[in-house]
Amino acid sequence: MPRPGLPKLIATDLDGTLVRSDETVSAYTHEVLDRVRAAGIPIVGATGRGPRLTELTRNDIRAADYLVMAGGGRVVDQVDPTSPVVLRDERLSGAVLTELLVALENAVGPLTVMVEALDGHEEPLWGDFDPSWPYPERFEARSRAECLSVDVIKAFARTADHDVDVLLDAARRVIPVTHATVTQAGLGFIEILPPGVDKASGLSVVADALGVDPAEVLVFGDMPNDLPMFEWAGWGRVAVSNAHPTVRRAADEVALRNDDDGVAVYLDRLLSR
Repeated sequence: MPRPGLPKLIATDLDGTLVRSDETVSAYTHEVLDRVRAAGIPIVGATGRGPRLTELTRNDIRAADYLVMAGGGRVVDQVDPTSPVVLRDERLSGAVLTELLVALENAVGPLTVMVEALDGHEEPLWGDFDPSWPYPERFEARSRAECLSVDVIKAFARTADHDVDVLLDAARRVIPVTHATVTQAGLGFIEILPPGVDKASGLSVVADALGVDPAEVLVFGDMPNDLPMFEWAGWGRVAVSNAHPTVRRAADEVALRNDDDGVAVYLDRLLSR
């Protein structure tokens, strides 16, 4: 169970956790996060969103002092919002990714693959069109050879023949952790990130900068890509009630669902006790 008193750092996932199903964040949630920050507790937005979605992310968690993006690969210090500082920027070699995709396709069959390579504002993903991808307006069809000719922030892959969790298990058997991190964030695709990149490693960058021990960190999440930070944080691990079963099992507590402002309700009570 969470420790008494207050944590020294709070990190929350966004989509499915802080952000509601209609892709909005309530005024109540923003107000509670402002109170947390006013109490002297730094806030981190920890998301799978890539740096191309930085402005959207800042709008969704306006009280955040730091952003851990791209599943941990991009870390931004925005304590001074006029001069944000990038503390981490990891990329996965296109040549390595090529080899990993060949190995994975040998195991599971043909894959639909997209890559995130650009970090400009709302830049598109590149790759194979898939009608299940929820954001077609930010997509550009390109050959796999072209996609893998550069280093990437992350890759997305799916096959219609495998449930995403089944594909994730298969990918973890095939892809060595020394070559890449594999996870999934609820979009129906597995995500392939640079080796050593996850939300825990991204949060470690923030904690080191602030001199905060992981035992003093409270985290919120909903999907398997949040599990590393659940394992890392020691003050408390809270899943929203709509979370993936593996995340609920890893949690110390389960809050209300994202559509009921579960993170804000939990923090409101925490500040009031």
